[in-house]
Amino acid sequence: MTGGQWSAPITWADMGYLAPEATLAAFMLALVLLDLLMPRKYNRSLIGWIALGGVLVSMGLVIWRMLEMNPVWGAPEDAVRAGAAVSLLGDSYRIDDFASLMKTVFLAATGLILLMSVETVKERDVPTRGEFYYLLLPATIGAMTMASAGDLITLYIGLELLSITTYVLVGLRKRSSKSFEAAFKYIVTGGISSAFILFGMSYLYGLTGSTGLNEIGMALPQLVTDYQALVYAAFFFMIAGFGIKIAAAPFHAWAPDVYQGAPTPVTAYLAVVSKTAALAIVMRVFYNTVYFAESGAAPVNKDVFTALLAVAAMAMIVGSAAALRQRNAKRLLALSGVANAGYLLVPIGLSLSGAHSNNFGEFFFYAAAYLFMNIGMFAVLSAVSDSTGNTEISRFAGLYHRAPWTAAASVVLLLSLAGLPVTGGFFGKLFILMGAAAERQYWLAAIMAVTSIVTYYFYFGIIRQMFMRTASDEPLRMPATVSLTLWLCAVATVLLGLFPNPVMQWIDRIFSLPGDLIIR
Repeated sequence: MTGGQWSAPITWADMGYLAPEATLAAFMLALVLLDLLMPRKYNRSLIGWIALGGVLVSMGLVIWRMLEMNPVWGAPEDAVRAGAAVSLLGDSYRIDDFASLMKTVFLAATGLILLMSVETVKERDVPTRGEFYYLLLPATIGAMTMASAGDLITLYIGLELLSITTYVLVGLRKRSSKSFEAAFKYIVTGGISSAFILFGMSYLYGLTGSTGLNEIGMALPQLVTDYQALVYAAFFFMIAGFGIKIAAAPFHAWAPDVYQGAPTPVTAYLAVVSKTAALAIVMRVFYNTVYFAESGAAPVNKDVFTALLAVAAMAMIVGSAAALRQRNAKRLLALSGVANAGYLLVPIGLSLSGAHSNNFGEFFFYAAAYLFMNIGMFAVLSAVSDSTGNTEISRFAGLYHRAPWTAAASVVLLLSLAGLPVTGGFFGKLFILMGAAAERQYWLAAIMAVTSIVTYYFYFGIIRQMFMRTASDEPLRMPATVSLTLWLCAVATVLLGLFPNPVMQWIDRIFSLPGDLIIR
């Protein structure tokens, strides 16, 4: 890419690399027509099942592409990689292991959310059920586009596709005043976030004359010499914009209200897919610009990554402290997500002493653990709220007596959220904490440890409600798809806790910082 213009058109042969995204787009268009042609009396759950099938097909294509690019997964760690990143449209869109691994997170999360919502999204709550199912597909395309973006324009297109679609999803409960309020707040804060990001990008484009991340990185050392103040403004506006997208303090004020007002499956989507997509693009952008230009961009590179660590620390402290007084489960999980955004920012910001593939390994492992423990808890919450009529924590009272196996699976997920062994959340936090200690960021490791201990209070508060409080003895109705989602998440959480090292070794074997994240 030169001067922001694509240097080569896309060919039919290149379209094969876009098969996962194209599959979701094809399924979405087919489901729009199906929804229009189906009589109103027919159940829209069929659309949900077909959408889930499209997500599974897309995930299969992503995994097949990773297998093709990494045919030597079983080889020793020092074996030469047989695959190479695929660059489309002059590096504006990349198919590499960073993008593919993140796409598996997005698609797995979307699939689990569709599975849990097939029997829990009621027409009385969401009148346009068909729209709910197929709107998740373009939102996921937006997240996938963000993960593969090698250019500011591609990045922004993916960001806005994800954002605009989720604005609609948040407001689908048309008869709920809380949903209307949540949609309004989300649109306003989302628009501010996009404006900050676009404003920062405009500075980078104005200074370099290019929207390509690699060209911006190469031009940055000279820019720091001539236009240091403008470079600072560009990156700090982008940090503020992305901070809103990932709901990291002090940019998190919108999250509790939006999470509470949105339909529960949409809340789960915002908590997992939207957050991890924004975090992934933060890693892609900042490593290719600030870190890539490290040798000649000091002190900007140090200050930018220090700012990321400061946001991470604030998110952990504010999220954990604010959740202590919450009595609504959705708002509690929103503030828990603020703290978890801080944990996920730590490995991204630990580039002050030199980045390595473990930065991404730590990030990806905790993102996978976060996926399962959050979606599992939202699945339980959807069943509890459907049974009791609201999402207060007190509604979990007596869950052990009403649904003992559901309570047992919930305990596993809550222990993972709290970071206790033997769960995926425990090892995810441990790997990040050890990475911070290895980089001699002891203050950050201390904040992680203390805030993790603080979270025990509110996570164990839910467990106390389930086992030590009494309520109606009427059995809790758990739809089959919700139970399946819950147990898939609980089993995956335990497996990540039992076999963390093989997962990390697998990530380190297939992921290469120069080949899969840095654009040359």
